[in-house]
Amino acid sequence: MPADTGFHFAQPVWLLLLAVPLLVAIWQRLTVSKRNDLPVDRYADPELLPHLLREHHPGRGQRLRRLLRWSMIWSVLIIAMAEPRWDFTELRLFQPRHDLVVLLDISQSMNAADVAPTRLARARQEVQDLLDKAPAVRVGLIAFASVAQVVAPLTEDHGSITRLLPEVNTTLVSLPGSRLVTALARAEHLLRGRSEEASRQILIISDGDFDESGLPEAVRDLRAKGIYVHALGVGSDEASPVPGPKGGWQRDGNGEIARSALNRDLLRGLAAIGGGVFRTAEYDDDDISAILQRVRASATGAGVERNVPSVRVWEEYYQWPVLLAALLLLPAFRVARALGKGGVGRD
Repeated sequence: MPADTGFHFAQPVWLLLLAVPLLVAIWQRLTVSKRNDLPVDRYADPELLPHLLREHHPGRGQRLRRLLRWSMIWSVLIIAMAEPRWDFTELRLFQPRHDLVVLLDISQSMNAADVAPTRLARARQEVQDLLDKAPAVRVGLIAFASVAQVVAPLTEDHGSITRLLPEVNTTLVSLPGSRLVTALARAEHLLRGRSEEASRQILIISDGDFDESGLPEAVRDLRAKGIYVHALGVGSDEASPVPGPKGGWQRDGNGEIARSALNRDLLRGLAAIGGGVFRTAEYDDDDISAILQRVRASATGAGVERNVPSVRVWEEYYQWPVLLAALLLLPAFRVARALGKGGVGRD
């Protein structure tokens, strides 16, 4: 331990109040002297004076004992308020070195049940697996379909995203469609301005059933800005019917039941352009583990040590003077109890 771990007070200004008992003692001495000068013998016989005055004016020894006890109680409480400390643990400050924005597809095709229970439910579980396995990664969440909505900005509080996940579903967007370019732009906005030391990542969780062009160009532009793009495919290779928003099945322009299959080639190609990795969602966590391995590999280490002083967590000992004060107060409670029962108590 360093040499400066010795005993000290965190709030030493409180110690100035230790002088209060001394001031009280001086005040008592002055008032007793004045009281002794009163000509009380004019109003009672000298033989009766000790008996009359003892009831309201305790003797010198009794006053001294009372003052000493309350001075001790006052002093130990003031010492507790001053926060005595001794020894500390030094904690070095770290911040996550990886920023990851998850783009979660909530278009209608994600309600397909080719992956039990549905693609979207499986995708939400993948997000939860990621949160559980990546405590040192700052995570943000964007839900997208025809439009993109920021569910959670980049945060180290993964619990807040966990609480929001059950509410992320296809009803958040009323218009049909699945437009990834807009979602990529929103993700780039969240990652903008982050430290140059932190790796910036985007993870697309989708079935790849997009209805827009220009995706390769958008991903290529992100990679040129130093942002990695990964993809996690959800669904099966066999086309599955798409449930309608109000029940039944969704219909295409020809009136036929709309079907959707996992577009592996598109998602794999986007991940390749973005310098990331493509995996298919599985019921174990190997898929997320592989993606996180690539995320962490994009920068050395799991955290960035900032040029700030280390935090010292001191060992606090205020509880001991508080305990001593409680023990010193026990006689006062005994007297109060006796008085409550009709008895007479003396200090």
